[in-house]
Amino acid sequence: MARSSLLAALMAVTLGVLSAQASEPTGSRPNIVFVLADDVAFTDIEPYGSEIRTPTLSALAGEGARFLNYHTAANCAPSRAMLMTGVNNHLAGVPNIPEMLSPRQRQAENYQGVLSKRVVTLASLLEDAGYHTYLAGKWHLGSAPDQLPSARGFERTFALMDSGADNWEQRPYLPIYDDANWFGDGKRVSLPEDFYSSEFLIDKTMEFIEADREDGRPFFAYVPFQAVHMPVQAPREFTERYRGVYDGGWDALRELRRARAAELGVIPPGVPMVRMQSTADWEALDGERRRFEAKRMAVYAGMLEAMDFHLGRLVAYLKEKGLYENTIIVFTSDNGPEVRGAENPQSFLATRVAKSLGYEQSYERLGERGSFNSISPSFASAAASPFAYYKFHVGEGGMRVPLIIANVPGQGKGQMLGAFSWATDLAPTLLAAAGVSPPKGRFAGRPVLPMTGKNLLPLLRGEASQVYDPSETIGYELTGHGVLFQGDYKALRHAPPVGDGSWALYNLVSDPGETEDLSAQEPERLARMVAAYEAFAESHGVQPLPSGYSQRGQLISNFLASRVKEPFLVILLSMLVLLAAAGWVRRGASS
Repeated sequence: MARSSLLAALMAVTLGVLSAQASEPTGSRPNIVFVLADDVAFTDIEPYGSEIRTPTLSALAGEGARFLNYHTAANCAPSRAMLMTGVNNHLAGVPNIPEMLSPRQRQAENYQGVLSKRVVTLASLLEDAGYHTYLAGKWHLGSAPDQLPSARGFERTFALMDSGADNWEQRPYLPIYDDANWFGDGKRVSLPEDFYSSEFLIDKTMEFIEADREDGRPFFAYVPFQAVHMPVQAPREFTERYRGVYDGGWDALRELRRARAAELGVIPPGVPMVRMQSTADWEALDGERRRFEAKRMAVYAGMLEAMDFHLGRLVAYLKEKGLYENTIIVFTSDNGPEVRGAENPQSFLATRVAKSLGYEQSYERLGERGSFNSISPSFASAAASPFAYYKFHVGEGGMRVPLIIANVPGQGKGQMLGAFSWATDLAPTLLAAAGVSPPKGRFAGRPVLPMTGKNLLPLLRGEASQVYDPSETIGYELTGHGVLFQGDYKALRHAPPVGDGSWALYNLVSDPGETEDLSAQEPERLARMVAAYEAFAESHGVQPLPSGYSQRGQLISNFLASRVKEPFLVILLSMLVLLAAAGWVRRGASS
């Protein structure tokens, strides 16, 4: 009798311990902070070779890992779709931003420009596993009620639906939007009077975390900043720190960043680079224009430093509350630098457009409240040093961006990882770190596509030097531009008018600047890679472009179609606007 009582007592204690362990919501499950910058280029931040002060990101890089060969889509919504789902953007329903899709392409199910119901988000999977899920920042993956982030796995949200917006107040930055569409927890909301985007988004993130901090459950906080998407705007005190820094012009900056990146070991020494045709002659500009261009770039630098400063506030909060050590922090960018601003914002047309939106562009107030700013294609080329091209293009400048991951249990400090990685890899990596399984065919009672990205934890923990086998391929397409990655090589096709539609081949390890086309030296390799790309395009439902398609032209046409209901008038107005803007479109295409 005594023995049976003892066994019963031991069993009760054992079951109690097991029950306590099962109900312990945190334990080894880490918190996750996923920070996504907007249009930040490869050498735009200090740990990758920039002159811009980003001490928070430098500290995170020192404590974690810098990825040197990480790639993403060449524009924003497709990147965000892959980051949130681990599924290629064409299958996820976002082959391009919706503002640039043609009506003919929209006839295909996967060409709606909003996140498909066939994919499940990282937030949904983590929420289902017991995580709190928060979003403060840009969404741009759909604005219908069932497409809002609050309907796609995020418990608390304060989200911008559009491609961008003013950073100082609630106003659109382009005439394609009637308003800046912000939603909080699924409902339209207004911004406060003292709004500045980077500060406000961090305030919201800390507010969300603090509200649930005492319940012991882990959290996933997604912080997609507006910085440094146009309009490029920054508080004066941040801009002033860069007064005079860019007086030497864009060519000097491109060279300085290449040298600094090589010194840090981010790129190999002696990497060659091309000079983009869209880069203007700095010396040919008069003194007043050079002064204005340098100020445009100073505001850009100030906006980046302000973003880093406010991210530092979040890191300090996590440390103060004892959360930092158990919080994985990811920082990356959605694509390379933006080049859609006017080449000369002081030109008659650019000034008229700015005034029509209620903006002014004086030198003294550039980047401040009420002022519209962007950087030119020339400084964008410097931002992407030593790479070719930028956002909306498939050169390395548009697709290779910084990626920092810190605080993963078991990872080393100050890692420099040269293995190829892709945007779809982050969702499965974070799920693995959280101990959550990816979806296996179904989720929430519906069929979903499997994640195709790779788990990067073996790289971070020093258990592997690569996660992609040299025979594996990754395909990508944007508005007729095509890419296939395989091992050390990249095949790419620039569609007209940027290129002639023919394929080129580059070794990204020895020539990340894409200066030497190897297609004549290795025709068999190129042929195999082109065949693999064609297979990718077919299996992923890549749609052909309508004749005469241009990114800007389609943007204008879609805007007019949304405002004018008579098809004949839409066609007529589109032709007039395109003819008037022909030079602007050609400059953007050649960039």
